[in-house]
Amino acid sequence: MVLGTCLLFIADCATFSAHPSVVTQSNLQRAKIFLAAADYRRAIEACQQEVTEHPSAANYVYLTYVYHALDAYLAALAQADRWVGVEQLVRSLSSGRPDDLIDSPDVLARIAKELIHDSVTKQADVAAAMATRLDKPRVQALWRQQQLWRDQQPEHWWFGVPLQWEW
Repeated sequence: MVLGTCLLFIADCATFSAHPSVVTQSNLQRAKIFLAAADYRRAIEACQQEVTEHPSAANYVYLTYVYHALDAYLAALAQADRWVGVEQLVRSLSSGRPDDLIDSPDVLARIAKELIHDSVTKQADVAAAMATRLDKPRVQALWRQQQLWRDQQPEHWWFGVPLQWEW
């Protein structure tokens, strides 16, 4: 009886491991969740990991889009005069290591906004150029999709990705 139960358990485990998609999420699926949570550091890291594992024009565009989303969220916080939100964003962009608790990256929110904006713009430009080198027609199609998404979601597009981007 015990042997039979163990064999059934092993068979169930083998069946479960044969379907890893049930358990794992792709980097881009994780990035989408991180965007919804406004966790831009992890969204960027997930996109960078996807570019490393599966380099493609589409994945570089996704990374570029996340940089743009971060910049738009930052601008929305500043425009709404939500400087505490900017400070929280700065903290969330730090390494997240325990030593940040002791040696925190305190920067005035207005200065941090400008520093992040400049850095994000440069990184987005680099990723966009790489995407365009790989497949310009695909990149143009993806940017049309994201522009439509921005137009449809003008107040909060930076918390998600175009519906067509389920690759």
